Amino acid sequence: TSEEARRRRKKDKRVVNFGGEVVDGARGADVKQKKAAVADLGDRPTRGKVRKGKKSRGLMQPELTGTAPMKAAKRKLRIDEAIRVSDMAHQMGIKAPEIIRVLMGLGVLATINQALDIDTATVVAQEFGYEVEKVGFSEDTYLLPTEPDAAETLLARPPVVTIMGHVDHGKTSLLDAIRVSKVADGEAGGITQHIGAYHVTTARGEIVFLDTPGHEAFTAMRARGAQVTDLVVLVVAADDGVMEQTREAVSHSKAAGVPLVVAVNKMDKEGANPDRVKRELADLGLSPEDWGGDTIYAYVSAKQKEGIDELLEMILLQAEVLDLKANPNKPARGHIVEAKLDKGRGPVGTVLIQEGTLRQGDSFVCGLRFGKVRAMFDDAGRKINDAGPAIPVEVQGFDGVPDAGDEFVAVADEKVARRIAEARQIKQRERTLAKETKVTLESFLLSKPNAELQTLNIVLKADVQGSLEAISESLRKLSTEAVKIDIVHSGAGAISESDILLASASDAIIIGFNIRATAKIREIADREKVEMRYYDVIYKLVDEIRDAMTGMLAPVISEQYLGQAEVRDTFSVPKVGTVAGCGVTDGKLLRNASVRLLRNGVVIYTGKLSSLRRFKDDVKEVAKGYECGVGLENFNDIKIGDVIEAFEHVETKATL
Repeated sequence: TSEEARRRRKKDKRVVNFGGEVVDGARGADVKQKKAAVADLGDRPTRGKVRKGKKSRGLMQPELTGTAPMKAAKRKLRIDEAIRVSDMAHQMGIKAPEIIRVLMGLGVLATINQALDIDTATVVAQEFGYEVEKVGFSEDTYLLPTEPDAAETLLARPPVVTIMGHVDHGKTSLLDAIRVSKVADGEAGGITQHIGAYHVTTARGEIVFLDTPGHEAFTAMRARGAQVTDLVVLVVAADDGVMEQTREAVSHSKAAGVPLVVAVNKMDKEGANPDRVKRELADLGLSPEDWGGDTIYAYVSAKQKEGIDELLEMILLQAEVLDLKANPNKPARGHIVEAKLDKGRGPVGTVLIQEGTLRQGDSFVCGLRFGKVRAMFDDAGRKINDAGPAIPVEVQGFDGVPDAGDEFVAVADEKVARRIAEARQIKQRERTLAKETKVTLESFLLSKPNAELQTLNIVLKADVQGSLEAISESLRKLSTEAVKIDIVHSGAGAISESDILLASASDAIIIGFNIRATAKIREIADREKVEMRYYDVIYKLVDEIRDAMTGMLAPVISEQYLGQAEVRDTFSVPKVGTVAGCGVTDGKLLRNASVRLLRNGVVIYTGKLSSLRRFKDDVKEVAKGYECGVGLENFNDIKIGDVIEAFEHVETKATL
């Protein structure tokens, strides 16, 4: 009957096969017995009757396949620097508690989300018969070009020109004159200030001018390895000649290996003397072509807008010689010109594209930063969707403010960009923790023991030009076949921040003759790990450099800097002389210390303190932040704004 058939079907449903044994009435079956039976299913043959059906066939499947061992190639774990317990279990196809059990046997208490280092993971993997293969993340896989560009893919690009020179020699006026006279239609008006690079269109072609904040920024770019400039235009005033910053600009451009064009400005003024400019620049190695040299000279007047066309023609002529080309049909690469934190738009960076094309929506990595191009603007502030080689654009979408000179590279997606940036940040932290000092006079020979020819780079500063020439000549005579002296930059006057940056970029030592650095400059030198040495006798300077070169530095009496005080007022005291009211700005002043009086960075007096007082009491020392009265032995010419530097002589044994 139908009732009997229903009961039979119901009874059949309760018949379950565990390992070949028929268990009638699953309700009464023991759970542990079922688990054990299922676990043994693949290891032993089935016994007894087996009822045919879907469930039986499903349970018999492991017996058919068996437990064949995995191939050797598949029994490998690919681990980066570390791996989580859960990820390790997933890769090996086992349960995480089994790994935790092995770790407990090794004395390691771990949770499922805990990361294991590569050594621990190797030991655990061996317990399960797996090998560990370390696969470190390499950004080169994503960033390095796979193959060089073919010649047919390279197209001509505009030259990138940086204008440098002394601040009051008409550099900005010249930029204004070029911009106004050669601006494209629809871009009339003043120069926009939010971007440091812009286009100029001429009859013969386009030029991209780079308006960096000055040569300090140019040096910082070179220090980071950013060769974004193809050409430097050095602006020199015809009525003023070569100034200190002009010499620095020449030093920076030569160190960067960039060709240089001289623009002699202010030719309309009465005292214009271009021959004097030629003569002074020839002494720096920039001989004009009409004198048999190879430096291009252009004579302009920014105010009268004269000679602008000739200057632009000279720039384009030089660019033709350089034969500048790039491939626009590839992911973009470039460098950061400047960056800022905009209140409304967040971190914004000005990027100079060098190859490829940057499009809106591209993911990128830039130094320690990454992001996605949310918006792009050209030099006139107009929104654009793509930018090709040698085009300056303002990019919005960074996760933080990048550094000037950082390389900007477009990558496949945002995940890759984030991974590369995080890996760089970890390496940067490691470098910061393990940062070593740069070259010093004593460690010079130890730094490159196997090099055939060693070069000792020096930045030389002196109080007067005459001493500078004498010292330069003496040092150059010290060069031998084994060790060469290279004076990267020399100048008269106080040590400046630019000197520190130049020395840091060139691994140079700063030598100061009869001058001293201010507390701020000293702080920058400490941060950049640049050594500064001071001398007041030429033969001592030459002897120490010679001893360093031969590796035979004799014990010397060195100076230990104690502190500086600024003169804020002066008082004339009868029978005593002039007393200076000072505020200690750095370190401390000691009563028995030797002192120097500095005026605009130049040493005026060297001697001892005759008195050191706070209010009416004589004191032994005055620390930073306190005021005091100071009298100098046999010296009364103290003026407001002078700096009193305290030091003491310490005998040290030099070691190499």
